Amino acid sequence: MDHERPPSDHSIFLGYVMWIFGIIGLHRFYYGKPISGAIWALTMGLLFIGWIIDLFLIPDMADEATRRFPGGQYDYNLPWILLVFLGVFGVHRFYQGKILTGLLYLFTLGLCGFGVLYDWFTLNRQIADLNLGID
Repeated sequence: MDHERPPSDHSIFLGYVMWIFGIIGLHRFYYGKPISGAIWALTMGLLFIGWIIDLFLIPDMADEATRRFPGGQYDYNLPWILLVFLGVFGVHRFYQGKILTGLLYLFTLGLCGFGVLYDWFTLNRQIADLNLGID
């Protein structure tokens, strides 16, 4: 029986990089777990205990995210990097071809941060919809 991991659309390496900032739940948002990501953000990674446990759970979270969110033309890793570092400028929205909302984010600093927060909760679904051809 072959126990090799399937290739992941959600990078394990990027998950570990985001885990470093896990007390704000970044890795959990990345893997499509926005509710627990918000809990991690509000509780400092469940007082660091959940953060340490996640060190061992990241490979399974990557596999689950790969099963839940279909791959395709649009990558998941690049828009997450763009969202984290340039989200207030809407660069991740330009990547997705959402020019109007990208411009809106650019001129309003991500709708004063609320649009960026919304995208933290929904970016995986947005990309999955693009990969499925749903606009």
